[in-house]
Amino acid sequence: MSGSRAIDHLVLAVTDLATARARLSSVGFTVAPDARHPFGTENACVFLKDGTYLEPLAIGSDADSLASAQAGNVFTARDRAFRFRHGQEGLEAVVFQTNDAKEDHDAYETSGFSAGRMLDFSRPFRTPDGAESVASFRLAFAADLRSPDFFAFTCERINTLAVDRSALTAHENGVTGLAGVTLCEPHPQDFADFLDVISRGGRPAQVGDSLEMRAGDARLSVVTHAEFEARFGRKYCGHARGLRGRAVSFHVGSLHATATLLRRNGVVHEMIGTRLVVPEASGQGVLYSFEEQA
Repeated sequence: MSGSRAIDHLVLAVTDLATARARLSSVGFTVAPDARHPFGTENACVFLKDGTYLEPLAIGSDADSLASAQAGNVFTARDRAFRFRHGQEGLEAVVFQTNDAKEDHDAYETSGFSAGRMLDFSRPFRTPDGAESVASFRLAFAADLRSPDFFAFTCERINTLAVDRSALTAHENGVTGLAGVTLCEPHPQDFADFLDVISRGGRPAQVGDSLEMRAGDARLSVVTHAEFEARFGRKYCGHARGLRGRAVSFHVGSLHATATLLRRNGVVHEMIGTRLVVPEASGQGVLYSFEEQA
């Protein structure tokens, strides 16, 4: 598989942060304190030991979210469009690491895959020990007009503190890092160029009917609906064209220990091959799977 930029985080639409916090906690994740964006959205992140994280995203102020979208904020506009089409849950975006979002934006424009203007913003940040600072970010957005329900962006950290997140990366379910992200599309190969451009690091390989590539220590896969069912034991209803985020996979040290935790917390799960699969649920967004790290 070709290499690419490492995944920074995943944006997961959720109904509200209280629902997400309750669900993610029951699945065994430690959830960070709520944080508010200056344009109407809010998150409660799950940080992993490998440096990646999940961003469960909710709308904290509908008026602010709408106003920012109408003013050209790509992040809120895409979030609102996703929720309009698919409700309040789902994997909206894959975010890649970068040291130069402006360079990425220029490359996206040149390729024809730019989703719109860049976004610079700052927000207050509170460390686990209670200290406060301001974190600043610059985002460059990419999208394919054939996929209205998925986008990507790179995230450059302009002003962030080195923070000890060890307490937030210790998860009761044993998760140590992101294993992979799975997207669905009836004809994956049609999106090879798009994946090449958004990752800015290497063309994905065709493996059977699927596309596979590395993104740091994680894999990024685009699979057919039939292959999705074979991997995760669940049918993907609908055969519309375009990329859709359908599953997030995690590394754990022991599937037995993870399964024990899920049983204790009453979380529905099943073994599908070598994967421990947790179906979609409110506050979770998409299917989760757990894999023992070799």
